[in-house]
Amino acid sequence: MSQKLIPTNVKRPRNVNVPRAAAILYGDWGTSKAYVIGLAFAVAGYASFWLIAAMCVLTALVGINYMIICRLYPDGGGVYASVRHRSEVISIVGAFLLIADYLVTAAISALSAFQYLGAPHPEKFAAMSILIIGLLNLLGPKQTGGLAFLISVPTAIVVVVLGLFSLPHIGEAFGHLQPLHGTFGQNWAGFVGIVLALSGVEAIANATGVMKLDPGSTDAKPCVVKTSTPAILWVMIEVCLFTALFGLAAHAVSGLQVANGDVNAPGAEGVRDYLLRYMGQIFVGGALGPAVGHIFAVIVSIVFGLLLLSASNTAIVDLIAIQFLMSRDRELPTIFQRLNKWGVPNAGMLLATILPMLLVIVVKDMSGLADLYAVGVVGAIATNLGATSTDRKLSIKPWERTLMFATFIVMFAIEMSLLIDKPNARYFAVTILAVGLILRGLVQERRAKKEAMPPPPLMPEKLRVDLVPAVPREPAIAVSVGAESILCAIRGTGRTLDFALKEAQETGRRLYLLFVREQPFMTEQDSKRKWQEDAEAREVFGVAKEKAPDHPPLFCYAVSPSAAETIVDVAATVGASRLILGAPKRNALINLLRGNVIREVSNSLPEEIDLLVYA
Repeated sequence: MSQKLIPTNVKRPRNVNVPRAAAILYGDWGTSKAYVIGLAFAVAGYASFWLIAAMCVLTALVGINYMIICRLYPDGGGVYASVRHRSEVISIVGAFLLIADYLVTAAISALSAFQYLGAPHPEKFAAMSILIIGLLNLLGPKQTGGLAFLISVPTAIVVVVLGLFSLPHIGEAFGHLQPLHGTFGQNWAGFVGIVLALSGVEAIANATGVMKLDPGSTDAKPCVVKTSTPAILWVMIEVCLFTALFGLAAHAVSGLQVANGDVNAPGAEGVRDYLLRYMGQIFVGGALGPAVGHIFAVIVSIVFGLLLLSASNTAIVDLIAIQFLMSRDRELPTIFQRLNKWGVPNAGMLLATILPMLLVIVVKDMSGLADLYAVGVVGAIATNLGATSTDRKLSIKPWERTLMFATFIVMFAIEMSLLIDKPNARYFAVTILAVGLILRGLVQERRAKKEAMPPPPLMPEKLRVDLVPAVPREPAIAVSVGAESILCAIRGTGRTLDFALKEAQETGRRLYLLFVREQPFMTEQDSKRKWQEDAEAREVFGVAKEKAPDHPPLFCYAVSPSAAETIVDVAATVGASRLILGAPKRNALINLLRGNVIREVSNSLPEEIDLLVYA
């Protein structure tokens, strides 16, 4: 009897709602106020508010344009995906510019976190934290959006409280406010120098493929406007409003002096990189006493430190994902798509961890890292805006197209200024781009050589061996067997398989064996993979067939970023009355870090399906 494969239509689950989507963006945009206010003051002193205000306007423009992009690309609107149908070369350039940005983002966020926490030699703590985050990502940590949301909530509360204590000092701030000094070129250079923390819009655009669909839309015709638009809008309003408020309120602090690129305050030197903490101590301390001011300053340090570490983790996750996708598209060597047993590409993780560690150890300084920053993200955003606004095939309103093209012109001008005025950023971005294009060239050269090679000769008839006969794909089976079916999710050929086979034989129920290849980073090709292409699944299904020749099970196979969601979905699809899972053999620490599949399945399994855990 031939074995039937129960086809499963597995796609990345669309489970990112508005709060989680907003947290993805806030983890990047929300961190900007932690260090950009001090950097701006170091550039323009008591005239820095005007630079901050200009940056807030730019942030709002970019946010409005990415609301449009997220509407146009509900399956992923980042520069690599959205530009690829226009030009592969331009999409590759945009992707490598984004990689350069993510590398610096991981480094600058971790360093800023430990400067806010007041750690001695913060660069060493930052490098260690990046290493730990990278090792955690080896296990494929889930729910990063949920973690970012948990961190962003107390941060938003602290920001609002600090804003309330800043309001009484606005009059004094206006009294200290000075007009911009110097020529337009000098002020433009100062503005360009503080354009930071914009890469979050690329992250949220890439996440449209996992956002919840709008009511009435389908996977065939997806729409995620009701998730993406409010997520961007609310974060944009918070970031622009409070960054401008704090940028102005900083002028109320008397006695700030710019010295050698840093900012000194009365009784505290070098407050440039943690100016918000100092402002919290002064404003709250002045209203409620020095002791309360000191406590609030500690709270500011902790919440912003955690948010900055979350931003560093997001950058590393995005780095791993974009390397994996480019490798799957045959733009990078295949080593970047080789997965460990937890479905994470080791090579991508190493690169995403080691390079930011080296950056933070070598540069050691926030202004030095800022000199490497922005070229990548501004270039990627400009590429996305330019390609989208000039694409006549897209359904864009005239005012949207005009606004997007105008924003592209501004971003392009900023990019050119960065390339001229920031030689270190230029060298860094060009180096990353050159290395990436060399790797792409090697991949294409190897592919061309393979295609030019003559096909291998046919094996002699007596030596031809078909170890695993290919099973022709059969049409989906309409199953409605109710209490007559059992589903067993397995990853090996141990006692759980034996128990399931015995249970099915003794009860006479139909048995479905489900093998889920859990893989956090997926492409469309992964969702179409067959079990015959998976050596581990072949082995498991082959053993099952041998052990039950008279009562053969039916095979289910899926590649999914969430094993628990897939198990529940397949159990409901085949109408199983009982689900059998094997108790995990991982230790408690790994269970804690990666999550417990049994617990996740139990929380979402329909009540009419019994769960049996075989230990």
